[in-house]
Amino acid sequence: MNEAALPVAIVNYIALSAVILFIGAAGVMLRRNPLIMLMSIELMWNAANLLFLAFARAWLNNAGHIFAFIVITVAAAEAAIGLAIVVVVFRSAQTVDVDEVASLKG
Repeated sequence: MNEAALPVAIVNYIALSAVILFIGAAGVMLRRNPLIMLMSIELMWNAANLLFLAFARAWLNNAGHIFAFIVITVAAAEAAIGLAIVVVVFRSAQTVDVDEVASLKG
């Protein structure tokens, strides 16, 4: 690992990524609003992206950039599909509370 490649120590990137990941995990577990849950999942994806890019930069390897691009693509698709599901549930049930998902059963 080339320490001179990063102006900030890699430990700082790892710590920031861990904080972002834990905020996202807390948002998914504690909140019942599906939009907040989707935003929290996006935070967790971004924590992974931060690590991919930090390690790619530290090891002077472009593979991390490629993985981050793929993760961004998957996150965009997940957000679009998740938002569509929320809209469909809201139209039929007039509520988007995650605890009332049982109304989706046929």
